[in-house]
Amino acid sequence: MSASGLLAQLLNGLASASSLFLVSVGLSLIFGVTRCINFAHGSFFMLGAFIAYSSVDVLAPHIGFWPALLLAPLACGVLGALTEILLLRRIYGAPQLFQLLATFALVLVIKDAALWIWGPEELFGPRAEGLDGAVEILGRQFPSYDLLLIAVGPLVLLALHVLLTKTRFGTLVRAATQDREMVGALGVNQAWLFTAVFALGTLLAGLGGALQLPREPASLEMDMLTIGAAFVVVVVGGMGSIPGAFVAALVIAELKAVCIWLGLQEIGGVEISFSKLTLVVEFLVMAAVLVWRPWGLMGKPQSLARNATAIEAPLRMAGHGATAAWIALLLMLFGLPLVAGQESYAVVLVTDMAIAALFAASLHFILGPGGMHSFGHAAYFGLGAYGAALLVRQLDLPMEAALVLGPLVAAAGALLYGWFCVRLSGVYLTMLTLAFAQISWAIVFQWDDFTGGSNGLTGVWPSEWAAHGAVFYWLALAVCAAGVYVLRRMLFSPLGFALRAGRDSALRADAIGIDVRRVQWAAFVIAGLFAGLAGALFVFSKGSVAPDALSVTKSVDALVMVLLGGVQTLAGPVVGAAAFTWLHDTVARNTEYWRGLLGVIMLALVLLFPQGIAGFAQALFARFAARKEVRA
Repeated sequence: MSASGLLAQLLNGLASASSLFLVSVGLSLIFGVTRCINFAHGSFFMLGAFIAYSSVDVLAPHIGFWPALLLAPLACGVLGALTEILLLRRIYGAPQLFQLLATFALVLVIKDAALWIWGPEELFGPRAEGLDGAVEILGRQFPSYDLLLIAVGPLVLLALHVLLTKTRFGTLVRAATQDREMVGALGVNQAWLFTAVFALGTLLAGLGGALQLPREPASLEMDMLTIGAAFVVVVVGGMGSIPGAFVAALVIAELKAVCIWLGLQEIGGVEISFSKLTLVVEFLVMAAVLVWRPWGLMGKPQSLARNATAIEAPLRMAGHGATAAWIALLLMLFGLPLVAGQESYAVVLVTDMAIAALFAASLHFILGPGGMHSFGHAAYFGLGAYGAALLVRQLDLPMEAALVLGPLVAAAGALLYGWFCVRLSGVYLTMLTLAFAQISWAIVFQWDDFTGGSNGLTGVWPSEWAAHGAVFYWLALAVCAAGVYVLRRMLFSPLGFALRAGRDSALRADAIGIDVRRVQWAAFVIAGLFAGLAGALFVFSKGSVAPDALSVTKSVDALVMVLLGGVQTLAGPVVGAAAFTWLHDTVARNTEYWRGLLGVIMLALVLLFPQGIAGFAQALFARFAARKEVRA
C-alpha cells in the first residue's frame, strides 16, 4: 500500500462514481415523478453502450468520434419515450408491483433484441478520440479519459440543477415529485410530463452507457449488473433526490476503491480480503442507511398517494366445488408417473412446478395479505437449500433430517433480517430485503471452504428409498401440497386476520391492540421457513445448489409467479408458478431467443389480465354466477 496507489484508486473511484451517477440520476428522476420502479433502466444503459459501438463504427469516419458517440443517448431517449407512451402509460394506475413485472418483462425483450442485433460476444469500442493517452500523477499513469469522466458527473449535476430550478419544465418536475395529483388538478398535461421525464431519464442512462464504451466492452450482462447498483444509489441518496444520488454514487464508488487498495489485510491474526467486499459493499451501505435513516441521506419521507389507502379485496376460502377441483387435480398429479412413466420428463417438470408453487406461496403470504413487498425472498430459499446440503455434506445427516433442519436455517435468517425489515414499509422495505439477500449471496459466493463458492455444492441426493422411480416426486408433491395448505389455513387464523388488518390500516390495527410489527415479524419468519422448505426440496431434486439460488433473479422469478397468478387470490401463486415454470421450460427449449418471447408473453398477460390469471378466472366465474342468478 502506498499514497500514490491510494490516490490512483480514489481517482478510479471518482470516474466510476460519475458513470454510476448518470444512470442512477435518471432512475431517480423517473421514480420521483412517475413513482414507477423501472427495472428496465439498466437495459437502456446497456443499449447506450451497444448503440454507441455501432454508431461510432459506422459514422465516426464521416462525422467524428464524439458526435457519433453522443447519438447513442439521443436514441435511448427516443426509445424511452416510446416505451413510456406504448407501455407504461397504460399501467400507471396499476400497483407498483405490476409496473415492476412489466418493466422486468421489458428487460427480457431488450436483452434478446440486443442478442439478435449485436450477438453474444463482448464488443470492444475504440479509444476516445484525443483522450487515448495517460497523464502521470505521483509517478503513476492515469488514463486521460478517466479524467473526462470525473468531470462529467459534476457537469451533469450542474446542468440538471439549472434545468430544474430555472425553467418551467423543472418547476413542473419538482412539483410532480412532491404531489403529482395536485399538478394534474392544476391543469398540467401529466401524460406528456411523464413522457418527457422518462425520455430524459433514459437519455441519461444511455449517456452513461455510451461513455463507458471507451472504458469497458459492451456486453449483455451490463443491464442486471447496473440496475442493482443504481437502485442502491437512488435509495441511499433518497428517492427522487438528485444531489442525494450524486453523494451516494460518490460514497459507494470511493468505498469500493478503498477496498481494492486495502486488498488482503491481517487484523488480529485473521486475514481479511477487503477486495472481496466490492461485491457487497453497496448493499452493506444501503442496509445501514435504511436502518438508520429510511428515507435516505438527502431524501424526505414519502407522502402516500391519494389513492393508496384503498383496501385490498378480502380473501375468501375456497368453496366446496373449488376444493373438490383441487383434490381432483392433486390426485391426477399423483397418478401422473403411472401414466407418463416414472422416469418421464413430465415428472421432472411437475416436480419443479410443485417446488416453485411452495416458494411462490411463501412469498404471497407476506406480499398479498401482509402488504410487505420483498425483492429478496430468494435469500430464504437459498438458505434452506444450502442448510440442507451442508447438513448432508458436513454432518452426514440423512435427507429426512435435512428436510426438517434445513428450513430452520432459513427461518433463522428470516428471524434476523425480518427484525430490521418490518420496521420499514413501501419501497424502503423492498430495498432492505434486497440488501440482505445480496449480503447473503455474497457470503455464499465467496466462502469457498464452506459453501463451495461459485461452484456451489454437489452430490446431494435423496435417501436410497426415495431415489428410485417416482418416489421423490410423490414426496415433493405431498410436502409442497401440505405446505401450501398450511399457509392457506394460516391466512384464516387470528394471525392471518391480524396480518391483513395491519396491511389495510396499521394505525387502526394498533388502536385495537394488535402489535402490527410483531405480527409482521412472525409472518416474515413463517414465509422464510416455507421458502426454506422449498429450497431444501430443490437441492435434493437437482442434487446440487449454487449461489444463483439466492440471486436477485431468483427473487424476481418468485415475484413474477405471484403476479402472473394474481396477488389477491389464494390460488394465484400456485397457478402463476405452474404457468411461469411451464412457459420458461417450453419457450427456452424451442427458441434461442426465449427471454424475449417470454417477456412478450408476460407483457401480454400484464396488459390483458392485470389481476393475474387466477384473478381473471375468478372474476369471470363470479360474473357468470351473477348472470345466472339474475336469469333465475
